[in-house]
Amino acid sequence: MKNFIKYGFTFFALLFVGLGNILAQEKDKALPKANEAYSESKYAEAEAEYRISNSKFPNRSVSPYNLGNAIYKQNQASEAKYAYAKALKNARSRVQKHKAYHNLGNVFMKEKNYTEAVEAYKNALRNNPADEQTRYNFALAKKMLKENPPKDNKDKKDKNKDKDKDKDKKDQDKKDQDKDKKDQDKKDENKKDQDKKNQDKKDGKDKKDENQPPKPQPGGISKDRLQNLLDAVNNEEKKIQDKVNANKVKGKPVETEKDW
Repeated sequence: MKNFIKYGFTFFALLFVGLGNILAQEKDKALPKANEAYSESKYAEAEAEYRISNSKFPNRSVSPYNLGNAIYKQNQASEAKYAYAKALKNARSRVQKHKAYHNLGNVFMKEKNYTEAVEAYKNALRNNPADEQTRYNFALAKKMLKENPPKDNKDKKDKNKDKDKDKDKKDQDKKDQDKDKKDQDKKDENKKDQDKKNQDKKDGKDKKDENQPPKPQPGGISKDRLQNLLDAVNNEEKKIQDKVNANKVKGKPVETEKDW
């Protein structure tokens, strides 16, 4: 793996030679000076001249492309990508697009943005499928992307996972609440049924009691029966008394026996 990466970064070269000379025009005096400074590794001086050229000829791709290279050589890769982006906007040929996409891929590799690096190298190969440096860097970028998935994707995946957990919990809570409500409704219904049965049973008992004769008082005769017996005794006594009184009126004196 270490050898693979080391070899890959050896191929991590900027594609520079020839582009400036091919697209240079006699009127652009700053561009040749910039190319000469770049070839002598005077990247700050080259950057200044490329900026002059770019300001005078803003619709060309050569100045912003080589400007990006000069900035990249000064370890300012993130700044260089803006120059490459302008070069791509102004590019007219497949050669220009291939070189700009290749170097843009290098910037993304420096930034460890492997997703964008893969796309940049892929676009470079679309414009020049035969370039071995681009092909190798494309393979390396894919390998690095596989081993280092984007943090945003991981965070998004974790967030979605947490969201799914929250949703599952809410669904389960709702199910539990619905179940509790159903159980409570069932209990209430059963209680109502039992209360109704008890009330019906009580009403039936009361109605039955109304149709039955009064029961004797516990331990003796009922009050009504006792009164009837007393009335009967009183009537009987009255009849006897009346009979005795009648006999007294009609009866004869008892005769005594004769003396001898």
